[in-house]
Amino acid sequence: MTTATTNATATTTTPTSTATATGQALRPHAEDTFADELEALAGADDRPRPARWRLSPWAVATYLLGGTLPDGTVITPKYVGPRRIVEVAVTTLATDRALLLLGVPGTAKTWVSEHLAAAVSGDSTLLVQGTAGTPEEALRYGWNYAQLLARGPSRDALVPSPVMRAMAEGMTARVEELTRIPADVQDTLITVLSEKTLPIPELGQEVQAVRGFNVIATANDRDRGVNELSSALRRRFNTVVLPLPATPDAEVDIVSRRVDQIGRSLDLPAGPDGIDEIRRVVTVFRELREGVTADGRTKLKSPSGTLSTAEAISVVTSGLALAAHFGDGILRAGDVAAGILGAVVRDPAADRVIWQEYLEAVVREREGWKDFYRACREVTA
Repeated sequence: MTTATTNATATTTTPTSTATATGQALRPHAEDTFADELEALAGADDRPRPARWRLSPWAVATYLLGGTLPDGTVITPKYVGPRRIVEVAVTTLATDRALLLLGVPGTAKTWVSEHLAAAVSGDSTLLVQGTAGTPEEALRYGWNYAQLLARGPSRDALVPSPVMRAMAEGMTARVEELTRIPADVQDTLITVLSEKTLPIPELGQEVQAVRGFNVIATANDRDRGVNELSSALRRRFNTVVLPLPATPDAEVDIVSRRVDQIGRSLDLPAGPDGIDEIRRVVTVFRELREGVTADGRTKLKSPSGTLSTAEAISVVTSGLALAAHFGDGILRAGDVAAGILGAVVRDPAADRVIWQEYLEAVVREREGWKDFYRACREVTA
């Protein structure tokens, strides 16, 4: 076989589903939800942009962290956390190093990954979801077997993976839950990330990445040991650790923002501010997660669940729906109690004991929490 080098020059296209086109998508992609902000940033952005980037690194960071443009346009924060973390992540993507977002569950790794891809490439859909069953073809390419049987191996019969498409088009590919992918499949990325080349031995060809290509991967550091990255693959990534929210106020802010966004997307009726219940949920999760009460006086046992910010968002969103459809529209303790129980008690035996001890030793004695204690006791019983 002769070796042919393929420098793909495919036109970048963003797939548009019928749901997105008609405004009925349950969860639109970031580039669709925040299209106005991205357009405003592009119009105001006069800084140098890396090849094929839609925005400059400064504008990408502003898109994630929020700010106000000279014309008064407000860019809403997508990530609430240390600015330096975002700056390092964006700078990594402007180099030839791939980016690995690492952290415990619920630290917004997927959220940050999606918004980075949307701001850099205008397309967050070049996604590989890592699971224990993810095959090598998901990272390289597959075949249309009807074409393969009819005509043999050819470019027409080849089905490119999201990574191959990103290489050909100079885009950002995303690999979610990298450590859940089997180790031998993970290592498919080594050549892609080091040589910026994806060989196609069946055709005697290769795809060379064009400028603008990069990979954002996410990994849960509690999965370490499931399919830990080889040292060769880890060296190809610049690792950025996303921390849990540093303060209760920061976590309350994150939960409030996301619940508001989700509530509007689900057409939940807008009710009075439920910040008090949000703060209670966040307080419970933080205390059980950290194994000590907020005042530092009482040591606690931590349950088996992660009790992440993402789970707090889910609990409050469910409570908001209960209040809207089966209550008076005001978020109350009874609306979030069942959700908290479900998040805390993952192990019916051990976690239930931990939860009951926390209720009796902490919640029962806390001033102003009597209604919350009664609601939690009711669903626990």
